[in-house]
Amino acid sequence: MASRPRRIIETDLSNVEFDTSEDVEIIPTFDNIGLREDLLRGIYAYGFERPSAIQQRAIKPIMKGRDVIAQAQSGTGKTATFSIGVLQMLDTEVRETQVLILSPTRELAVQIQKVILALGDYMSVQCHSCIGGTNLGEDIRKLDYGQHVVSGTPGRVFDMIRRRNLRTRSIKMLVLDEADEMLNKGFKDQIYDVYRYLPPCTQVVLISATLPHEILEMTSKFMTEPVRILVKRDELTLEGIKQFFVAVEREEWKLDTLCDLYDTLTITQAVIFCNTKRKVDWLTEKMREANFTVSSMHGDMPQKERDAIMKEFRSGQTRVLITTDVWARGIDVQQVSLVINYDLPNNRELYIHRIGRSGRFGRKGVAINFVKNDDIRILRDIEQYYSTQIDEMPMNVADLI
Repeated sequence: MASRPRRIIETDLSNVEFDTSEDVEIIPTFDNIGLREDLLRGIYAYGFERPSAIQQRAIKPIMKGRDVIAQAQSGTGKTATFSIGVLQMLDTEVRETQVLILSPTRELAVQIQKVILALGDYMSVQCHSCIGGTNLGEDIRKLDYGQHVVSGTPGRVFDMIRRRNLRTRSIKMLVLDEADEMLNKGFKDQIYDVYRYLPPCTQVVLISATLPHEILEMTSKFMTEPVRILVKRDELTLEGIKQFFVAVEREEWKLDTLCDLYDTLTITQAVIFCNTKRKVDWLTEKMREANFTVSSMHGDMPQKERDAIMKEFRSGQTRVLITTDVWARGIDVQQVSLVINYDLPNNRELYIHRIGRSGRFGRKGVAINFVKNDDIRILRDIEQYYSTQIDEMPMNVADLI
């Protein structure tokens, strides 16, 4: 890849119509993108037949080495978009880290590693997930062995770079998944720490379902003339997901409502979102006291426990998962077709990430919001923001799932 000078471009994004920044070629089939044979085999073996809208537009510019900002609805195959771009440009003969992928949660980093390994099944690709809460020695051993791709969380990745176990000299591409979260206050400094160690001509790819203006403005500092593939906001509401609300006068009534709905929840699999870890623990305890089988997960649990719960839920052993927003982004469990917001999310962006856990890749899904009197305003705000409609839940909600 020709080395490109990194120059800071001041772009005024205040009036950007969310759409592609230039004439992006739309390529309707995987065969026509120009992918290597062993990667194509992996894509078809994985079960993909034709590229989704974001894949038709974004894989090619990533392959060409362009900086890319890609935004599309949850469940449209964003992970596979950048994974295919990543795998296409690897030189598997060179056992050194060539791509670094950063995510906000450990679960997402591991999930991305699995997608890379599955799609790259015929390429003998080495991909390691480098995340906090795991054994340092194991990380060091894996990195010393040599990894083509590292998918990780910023803290642990920076630690490994600083200790010189993760060598950055051959890195050609940095991918930030859930970029808006990654560039928010919490991670921003860590991302810049990592970025400083990368070669000057590193290609940068940003992926997210939501990209607020202030984040787009920030990208000018470390991206060079990026191709922008952005979806208009009113197209972000998830087609195929029916959204309802249940009016509950008091907080205490939510629990009864949830117990009434339990049989409906277990028809497939359901995720229940609460705003705090304490609430997750409390609700889990209450549901179990009432003899309902539920599992729960949040960021304060040890990593081993989080892994075990994810495994059970993915395999369908548990059917109802109570969690915080640690689960709202990027996690993909195909069977989930019902999401319940026990608490309405604290911001509008999170709403779309949460309900996007159901109806993955165009399947049908249902989202039910528990709404207290003082929440009505927030609900109307969400409706307006996404120009969508959230109706009162019908009696026959089970038939819709």
